[in-house]
Amino acid sequence: MTPEIALSLFADGLYLTILMVLVIVGPSLIVGLVVSMFQAATQINEQTLSFLPRLIVMLITIMVAGHWMVIRLSDLFNRLFNAIPQLIG
Repeated sequence: MTPEIALSLFADGLYLTILMVLVIVGPSLIVGLVVSMFQAATQINEQTLSFLPRLIVMLITIMVAGHWMVIRLSDLFNRLFNAIPQLIG
């Protein structure tokens, strides 16, 4: 295996990891910002008020985008598994 192939495999895995984390955490960050602005405007300092909406949005995002994420992860695994003979030889 050449260094170029190893870097390409690493880049594909890293890109997929960043993409999956962004899909899950992005909506949660937006909801957290909105709730924080609401808390600042009303001066309510309740910890569960900021945690619960982010948790719910993250779970809904995983339910909606989970199928897509599993397909992307399976595609990467299948490409790696099918490329084993070329990588070794």
